[in-house]
This record gives sequence, C-alpha cells and structure tokens, in this order.
Amino acid sequence: MASLENIPKPEPDAERKPQPDYLPARMVNEFSYCPRLFFYEWVEGVFQESADTVEGAVQHKRVDRDGPGLPAAEDLDEDLRTRSVTLSSETHRLIARMDLLDVMQGVVTPVDYKRGRPREGKETLEAWPSDRVQLAVQGIILRENGYECREGIVYYAATKQRVRVELDEALVTETLGLSSLAWTTALEGVIPPPLEDSPKCPGCSLVSICLPGETNTLRSAVSESGLEQLSLFPNGSKPPAMETRRLVTPRSELRPAYVDTQGLRVGKSGEVLQVKDKETLKQEIRMGEISQLNLMGNIQITTQAVQSLCGQSVPVCYFSQGGWFYGITAGMNTKNVFLRKAQYRLAEEEWFCLRLARKLVAGKIRNQRTMLLRNHVEPDARTLAEMKTMVERAETSKNTEELLGVEGNGARAYFQSFGGMLKSEAGEQAPEAFRLDFHARNRRPPRDAVNALLSLGYSMLAKDLTVTCYAVGFDPLMGFYHQPRYGRPALALDLMEPFRPLIVDSAVLNAINTRMVTPADFLTVGKSVALKPSARKAFYRAYELRMDTLVTHPRFDYRVSYRRLLEIQARLLARWIEGEVDDYFVFVTR
Repeated sequence: MASLENIPKPEPDAERKPQPDYLPARMVNEFSYCPRLFFYEWVEGVFQESADTVEGAVQHKRVDRDGPGLPAAEDLDEDLRTRSVTLSSETHRLIARMDLLDVMQGVVTPVDYKRGRPREGKETLEAWPSDRVQLAVQGIILRENGYECREGIVYYAATKQRVRVELDEALVTETLGLSSLAWTTALEGVIPPPLEDSPKCPGCSLVSICLPGETNTLRSAVSESGLEQLSLFPNGSKPPAMETRRLVTPRSELRPAYVDTQGLRVGKSGEVLQVKDKETLKQEIRMGEISQLNLMGNIQITTQAVQSLCGQSVPVCYFSQGGWFYGITAGMNTKNVFLRKAQYRLAEEEWFCLRLARKLVAGKIRNQRTMLLRNHVEPDARTLAEMKTMVERAETSKNTEELLGVEGNGARAYFQSFGGMLKSEAGEQAPEAFRLDFHARNRRPPRDAVNALLSLGYSMLAKDLTVTCYAVGFDPLMGFYHQPRYGRPALALDLMEPFRPLIVDSAVLNAINTRMVTPADFLTVGKSVALKPSARKAFYRAYELRMDTLVTHPRFDYRVSYRRLLEIQARLLARWIEGEVDDYFVFVTR
C-alpha cells in the first residue's frame, strides 16, 4: 500500500494578502456562516449569482439610495434617518456600509435588510447568528467613531418582521474574535475544509465551485482506506464508488451558441444579441441564456457585444472556417492567481507531471478500449489485450518519452479498429465512403471524412476545456503532460485526453451511424477533405447532444452531463494542485 507521507504534496501559499485593507462587515457575516465561503469570496475573489443573490440585490435597491448623511458624533443634535452610510474602524480594520441608521435622542441604531425570514427561537423570533455578527460589526464601528449604539435591528423581507439584537459585551467579544480569525485565515492562505452534510450548502451560490460533497468524499477515502482508493487499480479495475451528496445540478441551464454562416455580423440591442446578414435580422439570442458564443470563420462582432458578453462572463470563442480553434475573449472573471502560482510551480516538478500524465494516458486508453467493447461489431481479442497491456505500461512509465510511445501504440491499435464501430442504428454497415476511406488517424489537413469530423470535434473539445480552465482559475497554456508551445492550450489538451473517445469519438460515430452526416456533406480538395456548412451544423448538434448526455460518475455515483463533468474534473484537479485532496481521480467510464 502506498504511504501518503512518502508522496510530495503542493504546499499552501503563505504569501496571500487579502485586499483591500479593511474587512467588510458582510465578510465577517460570511465567515460566521461558512469559513470556506468567506475564503472563496474574500481571498480568491470568486462570486457567482444565484436566484437568492439576485433577489437580495433587488430588495436592496430601495435601501441602497444615498441618504442625507450622518453628522459627526459631536454634532448629532437632532433625530434623523439616513441610508447607505459607510464607516470604518482603524483599530480593528473593519468597514461597513449600513443599510439604514435611525438616530433618536443621540442613540444610533443600525438596521440591516435581509431577504429571508428570522430564526424561530424557543420563545420568540431571533436573528440568525451570522446576521447578529454583521450587526455587531456595525455597532463596533459606530462606537469607535464616537456614536452611542446599544442595539441593532434586522429586517427580514420575506416576513416583513424586525428583530432586535442587543449589542452586549458577549456578542461584541464573539464578533471581534471571528473577525480576527477571518484575518488570520486570509493571511495564511489555506482554504478551510467544506462543511459536512450542512443544510447551508444546497442554497449556496458557490456550491458548484466548492463541491463540498465531492471534496469530503475524496478526503475521507484517503483517511479511511489509504491512497490506493483514489488511484487507478491494477488489472483494469477501478475504485468503488462512494455515495456522495450531489448538490450540483446535472445539467446547466445555459447552452453554447454557434454562428457558422460566413459573412454574418453579431451586434446587440439591450440584453439581446442580434445576428444580421447586412441589414437583415437573421436571429436573436438572449445573452442570459448562453454559456459561450462560438464564431466559426468569417463572422464579425461589434465592440458593444463583446463588452456586454465580457461583463456577463460569457466567453467569445473564435474558429477558422475549417474548425481550427484560434482563441478566446473573456472578461476579468479569472481572479484566482494563487491557483495559477501553484500550477506554474508544479509544472516544473517532474514527479508531479509524470504522475498526472500516467493517469491521463491510462484513463484515455481505458476509455478507448471501452468504446470498442461497446460499439464494435466484433472487437478483435488481440487488440483488446494489447490495449490492456498499454494501460499497465502507462501506469508504470518511467518518463514522459516512454509514456508518449505507449499512448501512440494505444491510439494505433484503437484507430485500426475504429472502422468496425461505423454502422447504422439498424446494424447494417456504414456508407462505403466512410468505411473505405478511414484507415488511421490523420490531420492537417484530414484526408478523409471521418478524420475531418474527428479534427473538428477535438478542436471543439479543446475550446470547451479552455473555457473551463479559465472558469476554474487555471492558465490553460501551462500543461503538465503536453509541453508549453506558443498559443497551444496545453492544460486543456491534458484534461481532454480521457474524454476524447467518450465525447468526440462518440459524437462522430453517432453523426455517421444515424445519418446526421452523409458522404455528400463533404468536399474533396486535392488530398484533403472538408465539411460543407450542412455537415458542420449537423455535427455541432451531434456534439452538443453528447455533451448534454447524462453519465454516472464512477467515484461519486451520481449522474451529470458531460459538460458539467468537465468542470467537476477540472475543479478536482485544482483541489489536488492546491493540496486540499491527496490525489486526482481520472474519469474512466464503466
């Protein structure tokens, strides 16, 4: 059994410095509610909207209006009510923007607005603990600025009830202790562990980023059973699934948008993208309903549209007309520089690169072998045995050069049998043009229709994982298995290795076998083959159908779409790189 003590792990970054210099009252509230949520929002700058946060923002619009201001404590000689007052404490380095301040007979009472409902106590209604702490911060700041403050009020909008909170010594002491601990947590730079089976998690807007159930599952697997529970088992076996509390939705409500017709122009009107051919409106796309915008070839887009998409964290992806992925435009939504620092550091560590690369290549060959078992008319036993041997060799490769050779041998065996998976739903052979032209993998340019589809699919998958890397906080250009090269998304190519057969190859087989594309949908130019516009559009549909397919995660035993799975796997890699879990589990289908 492998020993955890003998395996190097990434060290936490001890140089993290929270900015700015004051800790907001809302962050003390978050720390009291969930230290991990505080770390994501305050230290890493991560925020994601949910129905609750949007509703809360709407309800705060009325109280966010500026009021008449608050006179200095020595000038406070009359009763008044004012809104949106910001004050700070130099002693405790705290700052608060107070929703409402009631001043009566020289006593200042802060009123904080919350969207929910109060807590039901034994005898009366109570403010929630984190809300009490937030009010206490406001009281501490008011007192340091010379104002008399005895109590605060929480107004719960859901029930339209006011709950009074006495700012006594015990609450003040508790609040100062929490703020001090929050500062320490931020300065140490070590993310707190997830809550376990907490009722707070389902309603959290960052649950798909935090992955509390998944992280706790991996941590408990190591502590209970040792490292081999997380590693690929010998002889093709896999670790047993562990029941995990799934809090992420199986699918995202947002969908990618593709603009493929050459010469179109994308502009905007309000929150709607308008796709035009000269002055003729062809289509309208609501920006709030898409996860990315893909421009395939000679498509123009206005600066106003790009700015709005960046503001809503919707990336714009650029392809050549033939499907080559050129690049991406994204907003300033990648703030986790600490993950990238750890990524750069470990990319220089040979042991880490080789260990991850072994997993990726072994997982890829396993998934290729599974594809043959599932889809081939009559898979060759010698090919299957050879691929099984390649898996074992991948797991024991001594260096990257040896691993590249293993991967190449596995790919050769797989693609030599690929033609046997081309068939229709009824079981008859695929069109002769597909079967006779495809003998092996070729590209730049592809010389047959099947390879043309595979190249387009791999380009689209590389794009999707590049988008995922940016969303998680990685630098997609710095890989561990694929070496850095100018303009190449090496980390995205690393992550896509196990998913090539499961997503792209499967989409290609589905497109051909169900006649979504036919030999008439391709053009031959010299020795190269290209897709006609009709074939590209049909394949986009086949690809997105596959990305939207639900699959059971073998480690967590729940079902999510492949698109959601890409993000989960990328975030689990981030957990390993930052030292929060002790290994990375490559997705291998059953």
